[in-house]
Amino acid sequence: MASPRVRKIAERIHVIVAEMLERRVKDPRLGFVTVTDVRLTGDTQQATVFYTVLGELADIEGTAVALQSATGVIRSEVGRQLGMRHTPSIHFVLDAVPDNARHIDDLLARAQANDAEVARRAAGASYAGDADPYRHPDDEAPGVDDDSR
Repeated sequence: MASPRVRKIAERIHVIVAEMLERRVKDPRLGFVTVTDVRLTGDTQQATVFYTVLGELADIEGTAVALQSATGVIRSEVGRQLGMRHTPSIHFVLDAVPDNARHIDDLLARAQANDAEVARRAAGASYAGDADPYRHPDDEAPGVDDDSR
């Protein structure tokens, strides 16, 4: 668990990077980027910035290249605004959460379709044996003693 100071610095880096990408970085390769999370090491030396890109594979690849080329400018601005002695190094990582969520949604839709198919088949089905295959005490034959079983 990160200390409150580290969490506060990570949140501030999140805001700074998001503003930089929106206002100052004018790279045409930069797609529609959303900064989703920033994780900072306990010693505040390395910051991992997670981002998502809206678009196709080419947009994602172009954005990765644009972010890599803008890392120095972004790190300079982070250091200037934070006013820390040592500015953390910044690494950009494509966030896999949206892809994982889409995959889980697909699995859930497939499971729901399978459940509907099972329910459809079961609607007209009948039991292979009796509807209630269990013995009940009131069904016992006369003269059978419970202790003899």
